[in-house]
Amino acid sequence: MKLQVIVGSTRPNRVTDRVARWVAAEARKLSDTSVEIVDLRDYNLPFFDEAISPQYNPQRQPNEAAIKWLDKLAKADDYVLVTPEYNRSYPAVLKNALDYVAFQMAKKPVAFAAHGSTGGAQAVAHLRGVLPGLQAVTVPSATFLTDRASEAMDEAGNLNEELKAKPYGPQTVLKNMLEATKWYSDALAAARATNP
Repeated sequence: MKLQVIVGSTRPNRVTDRVARWVAAEARKLSDTSVEIVDLRDYNLPFFDEAISPQYNPQRQPNEAAIKWLDKLAKADDYVLVTPEYNRSYPAVLKNALDYVAFQMAKKPVAFAAHGSTGGAQAVAHLRGVLPGLQAVTVPSATFLTDRASEAMDEAGNLNEELKAKPYGPQTVLKNMLEATKWYSDALAAARATNP
């Protein structure tokens, strides 16, 4: 399984990259799994301005930044979108990146790890409405970091010992979500192999 952990914020002083490192470290414990952190800062995507939706444009000619982004997405079997919550939703930079997607995420699972107000629950709720439009499959469970991410983990993404020790705390929730993601990834990969 090739998992991409996507950092869904580009703002200065973000903590979403810490959360992504935490997610990636736990994902690397899964068997037969390679993990890559994909940072939207590395893709200077202009505001989406194509005349036709990517899924309906066979003559599409994406800009250079979009080609780089789409080629990267196409290499993965599954994804974890790591998002903060801004004004009761997810960041515009993440929506813009998703708007460029045609079929790169189709029939592949997408899980969510969120932080912020209410643990990022409202951001995830909005993303659950968007991903089916890309023909992606959302994993039913999600990870909501209800503690302040800047206090819950260090710069390297190491969760503090108090939170790690909670019987059903964020570490356990994340582990369970990633195991579910792998289950969906294996099942969908087998289905795509027989019925692309």
